[in-house]
Amino acid sequence: MRLARDRRGSGPALVLIHGLGSHRGAWDPVIGSLAAEREVFALDLPGFGESEPLPAGLRPDGETLADVGEQCAGELGLDRPHVAGNSLGGGIALELARRGSVGSVTGLSPIGFMGGEGEKRFVRGSLRTSRLMARKLHPAPRLLSSTPLRTLLYWQMFARPWRIPPAVAVRDMAALASCPGFEATLAGTIEYSAPAAQDLRVPVTIAWGPRDGLLLPVQARRARRRLPNARHVWLHGCGHLPMSDDPDRVAGVILEGSAL
Repeated sequence: MRLARDRRGSGPALVLIHGLGSHRGAWDPVIGSLAAEREVFALDLPGFGESEPLPAGLRPDGETLADVGEQCAGELGLDRPHVAGNSLGGGIALELARRGSVGSVTGLSPIGFMGGEGEKRFVRGSLRTSRLMARKLHPAPRLLSSTPLRTLLYWQMFARPWRIPPAVAVRDMAALASCPGFEATLAGTIEYSAPAAQDLRVPVTIAWGPRDGLLLPVQARRARRRLPNARHVWLHGCGHLPMSDDPDRVAGVILEGSAL
């Protein structure tokens, strides 16, 4: 299937994969810096942004979404591109690292390191609540001009949600409210477990914001234990979507990771 995408820059190929309920525009804060040194492809996952859902009968789990990523890279003529992913996108990137079909992987708060059922219930509940609020609020975009409301809505995702421009909040809220792939992808990926260290076949960087309110920083510590051979980075002052919290730092980490 064809995924909606943006293409910018020149140099070694770098594919960017967003998280659950998001879209390729989540990478906008870092695209310029990345495109100065890489040929950047920002994708919309199946059922999100402008990409159609998966065909009937295909379950959007980690393996299937990695298959779609490989297919997209092939259609674009990319041979072992570097990949960076956030949240769900980070888990897909790790699955590609398991296969060795990419040049390197940078995961920003990637899925795959959750503990017991309590953590999974917390993530499910948080994401479904965000989706419900988006569906209620996106028909009235002027409400998001309220700084206190944006702070309340986005505290789990951003370290400083009050800094999110209203126009960006409106765009992201509409994307979350309207994505047809939300429930199936949540169900298909909530149980995803990251590869073990011995299964990684390419250089991997894991970066985490200590102020992540969705995939809590305890998961970063699990990632360090599970993948001691990876490069681990704390994104100080950042939340779950660090691309907006500190674009320069995040772009630097991705460029460093894709140079390994």
